[in-house]
Amino acid sequence: MEITASMVKELREMTGAGMMDCKKALGATDGNMDEAVEWLRKNGMAKAEKKASRIAAEGVVACNLSADEKKGSIVEVNSETDFVAKNEKFQTYVAAVAAQATNTTAADIDEFLAETWSLDSSKTVKEELSSQIAVIGENMNIRRFEQICAPDGFVQSYIHGGGRIGILLQVQSDVVNDAIKEATKNVAMQVAAMNPKYVTKEEIPGDFVEHEKAILREQINNDPKEAAKPDKVKEGMIAGRISKELKEICLVDQVYVKAEDGKQTVGQYLAQVAKENSANLCIKKFVRYECGEGLEKKNEDFAAEVAAQMK
Repeated sequence: MEITASMVKELREMTGAGMMDCKKALGATDGNMDEAVEWLRKNGMAKAEKKASRIAAEGVVACNLSADEKKGSIVEVNSETDFVAKNEKFQTYVAAVAAQATNTTAADIDEFLAETWSLDSSKTVKEELSSQIAVIGENMNIRRFEQICAPDGFVQSYIHGGGRIGILLQVQSDVVNDAIKEATKNVAMQVAAMNPKYVTKEEIPGDFVEHEKAILREQINNDPKEAAKPDKVKEGMIAGRISKELKEICLVDQVYVKAEDGKQTVGQYLAQVAKENSANLCIKKFVRYECGEGLEKKNEDFAAEVAAQMK
């Protein structure tokens, strides 16, 4: 039977399910509207789509590593409530999503959702998500994922706060032992705590530096005392301030949080560990996910919540 656009529209209005899901349901039931509704309900799609307007800003960040630790993935899966985020069934599902992400060839989240679910070849990743929504009873969303490969070393991972923050590091090292792994775990913890934007200064775009200098120049010119200083002095002030700012956003230039003297940088710490282990060691890349960052939370002030937790 031919499935028309009007039939899909009618089923969508009846169930609130997605357009492609409605088309699939009608195709599977030879156009029988009642059976299509039942098909959607059995597959959890009608129930899932009715929840799609709810904000899912809680959830979990998870990491997964291949057996040889040469490849790793990080994913963020959101839920509506913290209660569900801590649920064992939800966390087991997120771990499976992370495992899928380690082996995926998808270039973006849409391709990822469309590929075959690794634990059930009869479903796509999106269809399994819908099934989980139906079982768990809350809207959920696979928000993002990223893969890292480390052919000349290994991938290090770190999860903070039960999945609130996740870190992946691409480590280049010709020596892989317990000391090297412990050091890179410490660096991953640094990334979680201090939230750098780049590994080294060389990665910083030139236009970013010029933009920051323009802001600093404007700040100086708006201060009567500083504006009266000679241009050479003002340019020196800008250089000093931009240097301090760049050290704060570059991982290797940050003060290592575990430094006993409070002065050793992350780069100096890695050089020390490398020397002690006769290794060529460096961090090539990092990925930092913080659950819910950039998402609105219904009836909540996220900034106020974080501030309250820090008191």
